[in-house]
Amino acid sequence: MSTLTTARLRLEPVNETHLEGLYALNSLPEVMRYITGKPDTREDTVAMIERIQQRWAQFGFGWWAFVEISSGEVIGMGCVQHLARDTANPLELGWRLHPKHWHRGYASEAAKRMAAFAFDELKTPLLCAVCHHENKASATVMQRLGMVYKGEERWYEMDCSVYQITRDDWSLHSAN
Repeated sequence: MSTLTTARLRLEPVNETHLEGLYALNSLPEVMRYITGKPDTREDTVAMIERIQQRWAQFGFGWWAFVEISSGEVIGMGCVQHLARDTANPLELGWRLHPKHWHRGYASEAAKRMAAFAFDELKTPLLCAVCHHENKASATVMQRLGMVYKGEERWYEMDCSVYQITRDDWSLHSAN
């Protein structure tokens, strides 16, 4: 399992030690608004951690807890996974942050590092990301990564804006 780092974050493969921080994140209605539409229970978070660990064992990638280096606090989480958890689909980037860390560049910082992992380590030819069409903050992160809007599609039981970037386009964009 790969731990990734950025200037301000350590991205640790999700495990039981992250339970309290992830539950604090996933139990907030404003965090889950565009994801499931409802806050997670503690049991939901425990089950999520178990699923994530199984995917790490199966694929060698999955969800990371975003740990702020300066405080040691879990401030969010993000992933590289198969879109809709189906290996027939391309790889997808995803993320969520605690509201007290919104608008500070953490999502872009973590997403850029996860994208580099997907292209450099996993050698994926294409990376996509989806968000609820009202989630302008996530769409902005996707655009900052150089992702291009593909259109509206149905994923995760909701209509989503879909963005994508190829490995070649990533190489050009990340060099800037």
